[in-house]
Amino acid sequence: IKTLALRMSRHNESGLKVAKWLETKIGSGVERVVYPGLPSHPQHALAMKQMSGHTGMVTFFIKGGIAESRKFLENLRLFTLAESLGGVESLIEVPAVMTHASVAGTPLEVPEALVRLSVGIEAADDLIEDLRSALDVA
Repeated sequence: IKTLALRMSRHNESGLKVAKWLETKIGSGVERVVYPGLPSHPQHALAMKQMSGHTGMVTFFIKGGIAESRKFLENLRLFTLAESLGGVESLIEVPAVMTHASVAGTPLEVPEALVRLSVGIEAADDLIEDLRSALDVA
């Protein structure tokens, strides 16, 4: 608990940096980014009023589907594939084949292209490089 404020500050700072970078990749590997700290988010104004930081949780849609998601995941080196999000390490999941696989074919189905990141406390530039190299392959 002694380091919580520092960790949350790093999560917020790095989450925003990663989300901004992902947004620059729209059209070349990324379809869209969902992050309350970005002006493109439909509730950005509300988030700015209610939040002092915007979280380390970043959602984006990779171009393509499950094949591209799989190739992307297989080429990451710093992000760890995990269903449990929110640790100090950077984690990643594709909910359609992980946490939400059981609701496929129902109104709760999650798109296969949806990728969820939990940005940890590693250097944001290192995380961005990891994402960049994996997107290049996917």
